[in-house]
This record gives sequence, C-alpha cells and structure tokens, in this order.
Amino acid sequence: MTGDLSPIDKAKYVAARRAADLVQDGMRVGLGTGSTAAWMVRRIGERVQHEGLRIKGVPTSTRTAQLAREVGIEVVSLDQAGWLDMTIDGADEFDGELNLIKGGGGAHLQEKIVATASDQMVVIADAGKEVETLGAFPLPVEVIPFGWQTTRTLIEETLDTMDVLGTSAALRMNGEAPFVTDEGNHILDLHLQRIGNARQLALVLNQVPGVVENGLFIDICDKVVIGHGDGRIELRDINEGTVETDQLVDGGENLFSDLAD
Repeated sequence: MTGDLSPIDKAKYVAARRAADLVQDGMRVGLGTGSTAAWMVRRIGERVQHEGLRIKGVPTSTRTAQLAREVGIEVVSLDQAGWLDMTIDGADEFDGELNLIKGGGGAHLQEKIVATASDQMVVIADAGKEVETLGAFPLPVEVIPFGWQTTRTLIEETLDTMDVLGTSAALRMNGEAPFVTDEGNHILDLHLQRIGNARQLALVLNQVPGVVENGLFIDICDKVVIGHGDGRIELRDINEGTVETDQLVDGGENLFSDLAD
C-alpha cells in the first residue's frame, strides 16, 4: 500500500495511521488541519466505514470539515461537542519538550482553541519536523485586517526586545491578494530563525493590539507520533516520560492515494 509513496509521504502516513488508531469508540475528537492531518482524517474515516467506529469529529478548518464529511465522520461544532477526549493534529516544528509552531496552513487559531479544549493533544509529524530550538519555520501570527500594517510595525518593534535572531514580519499572500483565514483575518509570518524563549514570546505577541493569536503552542501537546520514511513509528508521551517504537505493517485498499500526489 505504501510502496508507491515518497519517504516523506510514507512518514506522514504511518504517523497519521498510528495516531488514528488511538481513537476509541464514542470519543469526541478534534481533527487538525494540514497535509499530515488529512491522512489521519482519512484513516479515521476508514475505521468508521469498516469497523463501525462511532465518533464525533470537531474540525479545525472548513477544509478539514469537508474532508471529514466525505469520509463518513460525523462532524459537530466545538460548542455542540463541549469538552473533547482528544485532538490529533500536525505541526510545522516541535522541540524536545513538545512545544510547537503551527499555522503553516493558516488554521492555528481554531487549532489552538480545539486543542486546549481536549483532555489530550496528539501531534503527528514526520521526523524532519523535530528541531532543537523552535524558529526556523516562520511563526504565523493571525491579525485583524484593520490597521494590519500598524500591527506589523508594533510586532517588529516588540521583536527587537525578544531573544530572536530575525525581526521581519511578512504578510502572507494567496496569489495577488492577502491570505484570509476562516475568521476573515490576515496572517503575518515572522521570520525569526531562532526563538530563545518561546513561552515569553507567545505571551508578549498576544499583547500587541491587532493580534488575534500566534502559532506557538506551549504546554499543550501531550504526545507526538513521529513517522519515518522506512515505516518506523515513534510515540513519545511527555507526561509519562515514555517512548514506544513500532513498525507499520500495512495492507489493503489505499484510501490515501489521492493525497500522495
């Protein structure tokens, strides 16, 4: 099934499959956004169809909601679900303490709300997403459209006082127009190179007028499932201090072939 996938796609697939198998019947599950999370949604849909798994899924974007419905997952809002048993989502970077940078897909506001409304957050990622220090991936900051240039100036001035290597903030574009989030906001991508104190930066950024939310997830992730290109899987639990390893032996119909392109 996975023989026709590139190593990076196979790594994403095995991580997503292992995490999706953590979902139990009757759970209320937050469904993340992004390429790796899409594999997870497909796998849960497969379990719904072939195992009779019954869950309620709370998507973190319109894209995820559409995919979840397509594969047969019952979709509800966070308000309808209340508290969640688990959220499974990807990450753009994670460090040894399972702090994250998220928002490459532009959905980190909803992703953070859903993750913090869950008993546990499970992150799925390929091994290349692990870093010693956060910051190589541009940090997304969602801002309201009104006065966004003033907000950008304030952010750059704030960054001058932070333990970071870069201080530039670029408006994310979608072709010729600014990228627009599901909430109708813009995103500024901060090119920091290295974040010396992620906890402090996360708190300070959210004090800047016009900022809605930043993509630093601090003390939110409980487990990370890391996939490797050879099919190996590593599951780290930050709370238990445990590390499990496995090797995916897979077969059956490839429900993920359309995502491998």
